[in-house]
Amino acid sequence: MTGHAIFTLTTTALLTGALTLSIASPLAPGARVAAATVGTTATIALVSLASGLNSALTVVHAGDGSGRLFIVLQGGQIMVFDGTNVLPRPFLDISALVSCCDERGLLGLAFHPSYATNGFFYVNYTNRRGDTVVARFSVSRTNRNVANPLSLSVLLRVNQPFPNHNGGQLQFGPDGFLYIGLGDGGSGGDPLNNAQSLDTLLGKILRIDVNGAAPYAVPASNPFVGVPGALPEIWAYGLRNPWRFTFDRLSGDLFIGDVGQAEWEEIDFQPAASAGGENYGWRVMEASHCFNPPTGCDQDGLVLPILEYNHDLGCAVIGGYRYRGGQVPGIIGRYLYADFCSGTIWSASPGQGGAWASSALLETGFMISSFGEGPDGELYVLSYGSPGTLYKVTGGQ
Repeated sequence: MTGHAIFTLTTTALLTGALTLSIASPLAPGARVAAATVGTTATIALVSLASGLNSALTVVHAGDGSGRLFIVLQGGQIMVFDGTNVLPRPFLDISALVSCCDERGLLGLAFHPSYATNGFFYVNYTNRRGDTVVARFSVSRTNRNVANPLSLSVLLRVNQPFPNHNGGQLQFGPDGFLYIGLGDGGSGGDPLNNAQSLDTLLGKILRIDVNGAAPYAVPASNPFVGVPGALPEIWAYGLRNPWRFTFDRLSGDLFIGDVGQAEWEEIDFQPAASAGGENYGWRVMEASHCFNPPTGCDQDGLVLPILEYNHDLGCAVIGGYRYRGGQVPGIIGRYLYADFCSGTIWSASPGQGGAWASSALLETGFMISSFGEGPDGELYVLSYGSPGTLYKVTGGQ
């Protein structure tokens, strides 16, 4: 068994010193949600920037120097926040192509590292059949706030046997390759054992080269290239439903929030120096606990999570970012993550010996669907629902 020492967050750790707030929704722009941290001297606040973002799922920047944020709505639209307002016209509207909702919809967005010059961006959505599609679009040549809907180019289609556990995250790594998160195909307990099977893309993180041959190339350094019976796109496996994975913009380390089955939520870790191929354990294990079989499972070769918490504290982990901004000095270098149901935001960092320790930062009182990172490393939080709200993480004076 390989991996980092694990820190288990308990109910006591959450409640000791935490402040529970009752939040009115929606918050007016500029309204603040703040609380003292537990275990550090820092405080944070969430400042609302924009509301009316129904079923908002993720927020990303384009890396083009504009400072704009692009907000993905589950129903099939991408909206532009220009720093002051959400523009009334969607950047892209593919609602006619998308099956929604529950765990389906427009689920992910990533801009090409050279977007400023080539205008390419990538989306992950479930089509009308409920299958995963990863596709490329281009921005309009005449209006940078509008994409060209006719520029659709499909890179990848993956059959989804059930309607849940679609994953959906897209992220360009420091290596310039596109990483794609796929859940195990759904139902419950991974009945097809997809996450442990290397002949399917389900339950995996994939890595592809969008600059290679059309529709994509497989990097020669992918861990399963040339392995009989294994699909070469696979970068890591043993995942149930990776809901937001991110790269540390300073170190290149990869953090993965993997939603649990019945009892445990987890954060997995891959160091920047990894050659890929990690097996994060599902369905053999749920976090660091045997799942199938429930006792005496074979943990040989599995990579255990760096953080986990049980369902006394929430229902679905929301993977976040390691904070590399400058506006909240007390959390620089700490990894922030949350839970969809409880609305708790935690922060974590490694201690002596590499074991990670976590503490509750903020009780928000709303359903957090995603974190986002701006071009300057500052962090944003999305609340899900009708209406959803975009917040910025700031210091809590």
